[in-house]
Parts: sequence; C-alpha cells; structure tokens
Amino acid sequence: MKKIISLLLLLVLIASCSEDELFEVPRDANGNIIFTTISSTTSQGVSTLDDQFSVTATLPNAKSGDVMNVECLQLQIPAGSTSTTKQLLPLAGTQKTATVGADNKATITYTRTETKLVNQGEYVTVVFNGETDYAKKRVDLVWATVTTKPKVSGVEVDVARTDETAYFNVTVKPKLATYAGTLVVTKKNGKNDTPVAVTGSPFATADPFLVPISGAEFAADKDTMIYSFKSTVGSYTDDIAYTVIVRDPFFYLKKTGVQLVLGGAKTAGRNILVNTAVAATDSLAMLVVDAGSLLIHGGSDWLGDGNVITFVPSTKAMYDLNSTIDAIDAFEAGTPVTSADPIEGEGVYIYKMIHGPDADEFYGMIKATSVVPGVSVTLEYRIGNMYAHLAVIK
Repeated sequence: MKKIISLLLLLVLIASCSEDELFEVPRDANGNIIFTTISSTTSQGVSTLDDQFSVTATLPNAKSGDVMNVECLQLQIPAGSTSTTKQLLPLAGTQKTATVGADNKATITYTRTETKLVNQGEYVTVVFNGETDYAKKRVDLVWATVTTKPKVSGVEVDVARTDETAYFNVTVKPKLATYAGTLVVTKKNGKNDTPVAVTGSPFATADPFLVPISGAEFAADKDTMIYSFKSTVGSYTDDIAYTVIVRDPFFYLKKTGVQLVLGGAKTAGRNILVNTAVAATDSLAMLVVDAGSLLIHGGSDWLGDGNVITFVPSTKAMYDLNSTIDAIDAFEAGTPVTSADPIEGEGVYIYKMIHGPDADEFYGMIKATSVVPGVSVTLEYRIGNMYAHLAVIK
C-alpha cells in the first residue's frame, strides 16, 4: 500500500512540473497554431565605388513597431590585448535602432565611413537584436571594376607577339547606381617603365569597356606589360592593375584522341575546325582515311568544293615546341604533298589548309599517336595560328 501511495504522489509531482513548463503557443484569430520561419537578411552589398549600403532583415517572429538594436561587428584586436589575433567585435559608432514595419521587415543604412570599410576584401557583420527576433548579414567590400583576360570572339587568349588585337572586357558596376563615368587606362612595358595612355583612353561609358591589346606593342626584349584600369565615382577611385606576359606566336588549340576508322560510316573523316567525326564523303571532311589505306588526306567531296590541304613532314620536337613561326617557316621551306603517312618518319606533319569561299588559310600540325594496321589511326592535332581563327574553330 505504501508503494502505491508513493507512486501516486510521484505521478502528481511530475504532472505539476509538466504544467509549469508549458509555454503559450502563438495562434491566429481562429485559434490555429502559427508556424513562423527563421529570420533572413538581404543587401545590395557595397562596392569600392559606393559610399553606403543598406541591409534589410525579415523578422517573422517580430511585430510591427518592435524596435531592433542594430550594430556592426568587425575584425579587431581587443583593447588592451597583447595578441595580434583579430576577433569579430562590436564596431564603435555603429549602434543604431530600426523599427519593424507591417511587413515584418526592418532596414538599416550605414556609410563606408561609419563601418570603416576602406580596402577591397574588408567586411562587417550587421546584427539585428531584439526581444522577439534576431538576424545578421555579412557585407563584403568588393571591387566595382573587374576585367577579364584579353579576349577574341569571346574566347580568352594568351597574348602572342603578333599585330592582331585582343580586348580586355572591363566592367564597372557599383551597387548603388549604373556607372556613367569613363575608364582611364594606362600601360607600362615593365615595372620600371613610365605609364603611357592606351590608345582610346579615357574610354567612353560602356558595358563592357573594350580595351585593346596587341603583342606588337611589347618591346622585343620585354615580355611584361602592366595595365591600370581607373574608374571614379565622387571621391572614390578604383585602380585595378593587370599584368600580361606575352608569348611567342603559337597554335591556340590542341585536340587529342582523334580516331579515323577505315571504312567507318561516320568515323572515317574529321571536321578539324570543330573536331567532329564525319563520313569520309562529308562536305566538311578535312582529314580522312579511305580506299583501303590509312594515308591521311582531304576528303573527296570537301576537296571538290575547291578546298585544299597539303602536308610537310616534321618532328615531335617541333610539334612539342608549338611555335607557329617555326612551323610555318618549315612548311614554306618544304615540299608539300597531298597525303600524310602516319607510320612514316616520326608520324608528324605540318599542314596548310585553304578552306571556304574566302579561301581562309589555316596552318597546323598533326601527330599520329597510334596505328592499328588496316583498321584505324589515332592522332592529335594543333590548329589556330591567328586570333581570327578563334571565331570558327572550337
């Protein structure tokens, strides 16, 4: 009996404690439980050409009229610390309040001066704190001015010592407003040279700014050109440096694992402009094997349209060197033939192709990597000795 009474008292005690720990559940006017979501934040961000930024917090657990305490945290060395390790600490002078609106949102605005954001890469964390909700947002100071590598026909290229022109694609995009200024560009051929204006500078407003660069602008004994791209909004100026190392002329593309199959309905030929397997009789079969032979030559239908491809034997050393100057000189000094034997010599050939209604000239090299007698030849090839070719070769 005593055990039963003790058990009953214990159950009463547990029930009493459970009742004390219950919390009121938010409900709507109909008594239905309201399921809220977690807070979130948005910001347009801040760039090196902006003087301020805003952060908006969506606070689903807050009510219209609630006041949020807001401040910024930034990496700092604690006052009085002998350590050089920075910690994310409240930033003096950034304590503000923001009122939650009917849409459960609160917005705060800070200036670059208030947040001490000076150099690209620095950041602050904006924190909203209130009795009913909490939110935070990291805001990084990013470049407004950005450039690509030099491009030709949308393709990034390594600049070669030729008189052809490639273009930097420079964008200037502040966060607060569309950029309406100009772009000032200078260059110097070596770090100790005096900068000079790039032809066309300052460039009129554009998106993107197209800034020309040519390998012919490099001095014969200097391979480095340092560019400066400057954009300005009010008191802020971006000065973006970009260094280009020029190369001797080279074939821009190399394709590997190219197999020509003797008698293959769709694999006996190759369109080398786009590296696609085709039939030997295809009108774009620039390299084929047919008639029971693994000799590589131009396709009959393609040649019949007035196109031409000829070959001069070469070496693996020249293929690996990848110099268009040496390869073209060797071709012009040699005796061109209309077919290439993949098992003759080192299996390497320089080719000259004349293609299309405008008789465009393409130089390149092929190298046989394996041969299955009477069956197939596998090769790799180089193509694209001019920037202009990048518009048609893939």
